[in-house]
Amino acid sequence: MSRTIQVLLIDSDRLRHALLRSILEGVGLEVLGAPVEGLGWRVLRAAPCDLVITDLPLTDAEGLEILRELPSAYPETHIIALMDGIDAHLEARELADERLRDRVRVLLKPVFRGQLLTSIRALFPDWHPDEVDWNEDGL
Repeated sequence: MSRTIQVLLIDSDRLRHALLRSILEGVGLEVLGAPVEGLGWRVLRAAPCDLVITDLPLTDAEGLEILRELPSAYPETHIIALMDGIDAHLEARELADERLRDRVRVLLKPVFRGQLLTSIRALFPDWHPDEVDWNEDGL
């Protein structure tokens, strides 16, 4: 991919937000952060991006709102939803209908570095970052 992938990272857990941001920036992605619940959707409206990585569900259901509205509002934006538990996983799968099939990945927490990067590469097949160990475990 000739240009940098722009990522909006929405996560209210400050430590996880910092770790994910470090991983993403470490492989050359441009990261916009929205660590405060309720801010992510406003940031997305102000600065459309290529990929949204969001912790679901946020207490104000912002993440589910983004999943529901993303296809029509931002037809080129992809999403990776980070979720707790199998019920949340199944709920997100139901939301990821035909409009989102090639644009959404759902990852159950805890999310590991290799899993996250492999999901990004699946959404952006032309993305080939230098010096990435795809088998590296850990956050």
